Amino acid sequence: MSESSARKILVVGGVAAGATAAARIRRLDESAEITIVEKGRYVSFANCGLPYFVSRDIQKRSQLILQTPEGFFARYRVDVLLETEAVGIDRAGKLLKVRDASGERELPYDALILAQGGTPFVPPVEGKDAPHVFRLWTIPDMDAVHKYIDAEKPESAVVVGGGFIGLEAAEAFVKRGLKTTIVELTPRVMPPADPEFGSMIAASFEEAGATVITGRSVNKVDAASKTVILDDGTVVDAGIVLMSAGVRPNTELAKAAGLEIGASGGVAVDETLRTADPAIWAAGDMIEVTQRVAGRKVRVPLAGPANRQGRIAATNMLGGKAVYRGALGTSVFKAVEDTFAMTGLTEKAARDAGFPVGVASVVKGNHVSYYPGSTDVVLKLVFDRATRKVLGAQAFGRDGIEKRVDVVATALLGGLTVDDLSELDLSYAPPYGSANDPLNMAAFAAMNELSGFSPLALPREALEAVAKGEGAIVDVRGYGEWARGHAAGSIHLPLDELRDRHEELPKDRTLYLVSKGGYESHVALRQLVQNGFDKVRNVTGGWTFLSREDGLVLGED
Repeated sequence: MSESSARKILVVGGVAAGATAAARIRRLDESAEITIVEKGRYVSFANCGLPYFVSRDIQKRSQLILQTPEGFFARYRVDVLLETEAVGIDRAGKLLKVRDASGERELPYDALILAQGGTPFVPPVEGKDAPHVFRLWTIPDMDAVHKYIDAEKPESAVVVGGGFIGLEAAEAFVKRGLKTTIVELTPRVMPPADPEFGSMIAASFEEAGATVITGRSVNKVDAASKTVILDDGTVVDAGIVLMSAGVRPNTELAKAAGLEIGASGGVAVDETLRTADPAIWAAGDMIEVTQRVAGRKVRVPLAGPANRQGRIAATNMLGGKAVYRGALGTSVFKAVEDTFAMTGLTEKAARDAGFPVGVASVVKGNHVSYYPGSTDVVLKLVFDRATRKVLGAQAFGRDGIEKRVDVVATALLGGLTVDDLSELDLSYAPPYGSANDPLNMAAFAAMNELSGFSPLALPREALEAVAKGEGAIVDVRGYGEWARGHAAGSIHLPLDELRDRHEELPKDRTLYLVSKGGYESHVALRQLVQNGFDKVRNVTGGWTFLSREDGLVLGED
């Protein structure tokens, strides 16, 4: 193909999806004229790594800059226009209007990929433009936060927003020795997760010295006193403030061009990632995709899906037949010394989607207890009671968390059932796991619930039954565990004494059995059933989950 007839391809946005798309296009077509139009000062940088530079886990700033314009051209012959904003699309004339320091001009294209990502939402708070208020989204943002801490040496920090980015920033501040407060508008941090995991994550931050305030918003940032004032009048020290109250898709250019915006707020694309315009594709945080389990249109602003979407959009732009089948939303987050990960649907999301939801939660060591260093894996498995298919999972703990969630992500892709999960032949040696992995155990619990062999109850169901006088909580943990915390009004009958003392238990109410994580109470349930008790249920997740339930009243020692 001659130079004059080479396809002119423009990519708007030069980070995850855009950079991947440009490189893919070159691998498919050596003759194409490829140009990246990037509004910022950097192209192809590791935005997921920004908090870890602020925390000093990553020491070298250069490690976060994956490619430069010069490097892109040398390797891929891709022209990169930095600090150049795309401000309009002439779809009929196939022209992209751009603006830079020299003014406006038009760039012709044969095909266009929009990969503009999203922008952190900064609430309209009084004082939000003060010099000690920041966000953390780009390399310049990171530089500004890092330099401010070095130069001004603030003693305190307030993070507005308790989602992924806000919590990662909060961890960075904690590691830098700042007295850190996280303010989250919803009742729990990490709003996408089920509430009990938000509680566990908050506890991790509190153990590291941070303060977590939920159900509150920031009304004002006072630059003079270096404080923030919450909506209830609470004053919090804030030597530095970071705003991270969610991310909104950058769809202004697409809207102005008349491209369809979906119900989720992202640009609508088909399964090839093509927009309603046959010459325009879109990828990354700015688009809406199908949630693979629920089948609903959602936005999934994560780096993994963005990179894959960039690759698929580029492939199809050049005549390929790749299909993007949607995202599971698999994600992992470092909560100071702990880890939280999730995939598929949470319990709440599954119920909202109309599934007949089953839940099996377990607490089990990440490897056998007799090998030193075992720590708990707290795992919640969500499944469809009708089809027995796995719908999602969440996990929390110190080690091996992402490993289990990645296995469930694979199970979701394959449409596996809890029965399949119970039979997974997972690797085992004492330093790494158990003969029955926590995933196997969660699947066993789900199967026992479905068969009626060991019926499960959610913690909130147990509390509701007790409040109505229709149930009693029977705690089968040992004396030491009981002394450290138990539900008010519950009956304490340790498992090892149950066989000889079960006559002490009432038979006129449903008994809700509680152990640390659900296993010992399962053993207790089977004892009671075989001794004439027909109204017994195992509280799934045990005290680990019940202790984090709203409405729980603790008993006195």
